[in-house]
Amino acid sequence: METLQAFRGLLQALSKRCRSFANAAGVSSLATKRPGPTRTSRALHVLLGENGAGKSTLIKCLAGVHQPDEGVITVDGDPVVLHTTADAEKLGIATIHQEFNLVTELSVAENVMLGRQPRVAGIIKKAEMNKTASATLAKVGLHLDPRTPVSSLGVARQQLVEIAKALSLDARILIMDEPTAALTDDEVDRLLSLMDELRAQGVALIFISHHLDEIRRIGDRVTILRDGESVTTVPASTETDELVRLMVGRSIDAQYPRVRGEVGETLLKVEGLSRKGSFDDISFEVRAGEVVGLAGLVGAGRTEVLRAVFGADRFDRGTITVGGRSRSHSGVERGIAQGLGLVPEDRKQQGLVLGASVADNLGLVKLKDASKGGIVNRGKLADLARRAIDSLRIRTPSAKATVRNLSGGNQQKVVMGKWLLADPTVLLLDEPTRGVDVGAKVEIYNLINDMTQSGRGVLMASSDLPEVIGICDRILVMAQGRIVGELTHEQATQDAVMALAVQERESTRAH
Repeated sequence: METLQAFRGLLQALSKRCRSFANAAGVSSLATKRPGPTRTSRALHVLLGENGAGKSTLIKCLAGVHQPDEGVITVDGDPVVLHTTADAEKLGIATIHQEFNLVTELSVAENVMLGRQPRVAGIIKKAEMNKTASATLAKVGLHLDPRTPVSSLGVARQQLVEIAKALSLDARILIMDEPTAALTDDEVDRLLSLMDELRAQGVALIFISHHLDEIRRIGDRVTILRDGESVTTVPASTETDELVRLMVGRSIDAQYPRVRGEVGETLLKVEGLSRKGSFDDISFEVRAGEVVGLAGLVGAGRTEVLRAVFGADRFDRGTITVGGRSRSHSGVERGIAQGLGLVPEDRKQQGLVLGASVADNLGLVKLKDASKGGIVNRGKLADLARRAIDSLRIRTPSAKATVRNLSGGNQQKVVMGKWLLADPTVLLLDEPTRGVDVGAKVEIYNLINDMTQSGRGVLMASSDLPEVIGICDRILVMAQGRIVGELTHEQATQDAVMALAVQERESTRAH
């Protein structure tokens, strides 16, 4: 059995073989034991592995979401059985899952305090609930009215609500699965500083992230999972190249393997696109063979612009032209007919039919082409699905597997595959590598290269500045709903992008 040094002795002698879901191997051979007397309580243990390696399945077993097939969980020296999440919470275990578990119809405060609302005679004390929630939200830097409906928040702010919800439990053991995936650099800095404070207070932390720079900055030790097995445990100071090799089983030569070629004719032209309260006078072009980036702080309007260009959301004025065909109205069908595709920011809510199979999701955009007289040609769809699964290396037991049970990274590949099968003229990508491991990121970047080399164009919004700089040929910087600057690949640095991203905000504050 693989033996791993853990932290603070709160989780001991853990040996676990979890049920197999999308990854057939499950999770096994992971153990933690009480550290020796030289070990301090200021420790953070990182779980690292490719998408589908078993990280999320493992922590769901620790959180009481799933039960292991065999093995023992020991807390404070006593074996425990976690039948439900409530059992885990009673023992002081709080979990921030990769996929959000928020009730979008409720307010922010109701979500943070869900199941623990202060009551008198069965009636919720809303003022007290809102006050308590506001104090917790302030810890993660989220300053808003706690009565705000969660449905009105973007992905980044929903992530902060999830983090605040876990912190409100005053946990002794905090498990965090990709908590920084949707956050900006400033929000990540704030969260990592908060994690430092928590472990200084004696809270044990388990952290999952695909951002290797975060691991080196915050972690103490790293356990590598591959195909459901614990491979090894190494110090968090281990060189990045070695961590990647251990994780994926091979070396990766270039983190951002962009192949830049000749830029051709204009494929997408946006002129004067505006929507009151969201964005104003947005104009730009995307040319054949080009990747254009949209950068900016959370709330700058990047997602709103992408969705409006695609046709998913309305706009008040402006024109969108693709391949000489113009439109001045919204409508997804119009966007698809023009040759546009959109990989949305929130794959779970907007990009997938979670209860459907991998094959059905991959064939959604091609459904019309694969049908005749209202009858779907299942054989044709199956062939398309197999082609996408092979080319994108989607880890799934079969094309018939329910997409809900795939890891987050493999779900993202399904969303990408759906549009690649449709062969759009211009593909719009909103946070395309959120929650995706370093190996899968490179695969996605190579798919982008394939598109541009075949004469297509890509418009990409991302909060990952190194990604934007490494992949994009031009970068449009947005602030408060406007494009405030443009940088070529040669001009682009993190400082240059951020200087443009904050200038509008600082100008506004000055008045």
